[in-house]
Amino acid sequence: MEVPGAGYVVLALLVALFGALAWRYARRLVTVTRVLRGGVRAEGECVRVETEPYQRSDARRHFFVFRTADGTPVEFEDLAGWSTTEGTRVTVTYDPRDPRGTATVAGRGSWSPVLQALALVAGCGMAALGFAVLLYVEISGSG
Repeated sequence: MEVPGAGYVVLALLVALFGALAWRYARRLVTVTRVLRGGVRAEGECVRVETEPYQRSDARRHFFVFRTADGTPVEFEDLAGWSTTEGTRVTVTYDPRDPRGTATVAGRGSWSPVLQALALVAGCGMAALGFAVLLYVEISGSG
């Protein structure tokens, strides 16, 4: 049984999903760029690597810890390469006004945080645009 308009709804949801992801990563890109220019650097360490359910090899979450200038420990999640494991030492850059919300891994052996965020913005933005074009073609009947 076919539900009239279901294709429109699915495409609209995909546009919204990828648009929201592009917006989120664009905000992260702005934050990372600002922090790398004027943030404080500290030594940190990868304290945990979690795999997503069902042991998908492509889904790993990396958690890092560093200490602010006043000695407060801060744990945060960030993107990291496959070679980053528990105990890997990293350089962290952060804004002292919001250490947890702005911390990013920035140093040798890691992709530039700016390139990571830029790649995510571009990928999600192109997906949103592609699904928007498909939705337009479906609605206008130009297909």
